[in-house]
Amino acid sequence: MVRSQAPRLPIGRFAQAGGVGVETVRFYQRKGLLGTPDAGDGIRRYGDDDVRRLRFIRMAQRAGFTLDEIRELLALDAGHDRRRARELAQSRLEKLDRQIADMQQARDYLRTLARECSREAEGPCPILASFDG
Repeated sequence: MVRSQAPRLPIGRFAQAGGVGVETVRFYQRKGLLGTPDAGDGIRRYGDDDVRRLRFIRMAQRAGFTLDEIRELLALDAGHDRRRARELAQSRLEKLDRQIADMQQARDYLRTLARECSREAEGPCPILASFDG
């Protein structure tokens, strides 16, 4: 019995399957995260492995990894280096925790300014004054 091959997708359908635009696919290709298939029939076609890789890249970006970190994760996946993958994830978590703390501090500061600006008072708005100095 002959197995039918999974359909090979042109770039537009490939991008759609990965939840990105065509230009994003091309960007990832320029950055070396995705390969560029040969255009055997004049059209570049992508397979299931390509779709999985594209989805991996998108999910890793959503988790906050940089493109360089994603490149390393992709290389680790081939080698099954769980220790290094865990180190990268831990490092990313620490960066996210710092960003969250910074954002919470900014939110608290802005909340205080907004409260002060809502009071009926003379003079410049505290929000504008704080950004001006």
